[in-house]
Amino acid sequence: MLTKEALLARAKKPSDDALRLHPFYKGKVQIMPKCPIRDLADFAIWYTPGVAASCRAIQAQPELVYEYTNKANSIAIVTDGTRVLGLGDIGPEAGLPVMEGKALLFKYLGGVDAVPLCLRTKDADEFIRTVKLLEPSFGGINLEDIAQPKCFRILDTLRKEMNIPVWHDDQQGTATVLLAGLFNALKVVGKALGQVKIAMIGMGAANVATYRLLEAAGANPAAVVACDSKGILHKRRHDIEERQAEFTDKWRVCSESNAEGVTGGIAEALRGADVCISFAKSDPDLIKPEWVKSMAENAIVFACSNPLPEIWPWDAREAGARVMGTGRGDFPNQINNSLGFPAIFRGTLDVRARTITEEMALAAAHELARFAEARGIHEDDIIPRMDEWDVFAREAAATGMKAQAQEIARLSKTWEQLYDHAMKVIGDAHEATQLLMKEHYIPQPP
Repeated sequence: MLTKEALLARAKKPSDDALRLHPFYKGKVQIMPKCPIRDLADFAIWYTPGVAASCRAIQAQPELVYEYTNKANSIAIVTDGTRVLGLGDIGPEAGLPVMEGKALLFKYLGGVDAVPLCLRTKDADEFIRTVKLLEPSFGGINLEDIAQPKCFRILDTLRKEMNIPVWHDDQQGTATVLLAGLFNALKVVGKALGQVKIAMIGMGAANVATYRLLEAAGANPAAVVACDSKGILHKRRHDIEERQAEFTDKWRVCSESNAEGVTGGIAEALRGADVCISFAKSDPDLIKPEWVKSMAENAIVFACSNPLPEIWPWDAREAGARVMGTGRGDFPNQINNSLGFPAIFRGTLDVRARTITEEMALAAAHELARFAEARGIHEDDIIPRMDEWDVFAREAAATGMKAQAQEIARLSKTWEQLYDHAMKVIGDAHEATQLLMKEHYIPQPP
């Protein structure tokens, strides 16, 4: 077994490699043709004069844009850089590497073409107006790394006012994968969701959305003790009550959770808890091992901030946590939204759904959990891994089927059709990448 020092050194290696390889490749995504170019005469089809016929057809029948262009498989990843990957307000330029990475994952794991767009504005209304203007070009919008509380208003407004699905991955995507991991972690420790005490550390976009999904899945709100940077949420948190128009969801948590009226901070929130769900701060010293020791027997700890968890896995396990998950792929049990958003958008786009509902997210979470359970789960393996490609196609199919059941899909497809199509486009993305590497159009890293 590796020592703590060796584990810590391994945890720091991806950052060192990133600083070396990002400038070598000068980014991670590019635009490539998807139509044949046999000779220059083909440009008369793909561009002028032939393209005018396609334009007139769409003008006469706007829905043909999905058939004549890449809109059906194209989304925008939009951020203002105010809450990037646990790093805070680092600005739109500094957020671009994350958005490019997101686009890479969309393509490789979901076969979805995603365009990173970093906006130079911190004004919510200007952000909303800008995204609405993008609607003709994209089949969906993925909001990313936007500070609260404006992230909630931006999402709610755009979902109401746009005719394409809008999704905030830091909210809905993270919550979906967390829930899938929790379903199976509870099976491992032999506890039921409706009977456990849950401590939620950090009440930003991720945990606010997680709270909503937990409630929808059958958790008892009264048994939840949530804690933000100022302490535990309860009915006497007047600082939130006075701003409840801005923090609608947080005030709802104050009003309906924490039936015992617990006060204090993280230590008090964790005392006696069966589950810890933390999306708080990229700081391995935030959650102390002695606080984990105070949790219930067979405790579950999800410390999910990136790039660093709120407690190192080895410290949590030594303190008594039976199941430990983080947001990192170099530790067991990666609770990372990369398992969610590529497939959820794949299924959403393939049935041309008008929105992405909580029920669709729950369907995806259950499919993730079922997939892992079917091939076997244990303390260090509760959720599918990103190299289990089949899970993305299954998740896409589950999402698309739920959209049809809710009558928000424009297209009707069977589970088999959705699964087969997802497997093909994801497989095509893998094979295309391997071919580019084999022919050295993507060079090997130095």
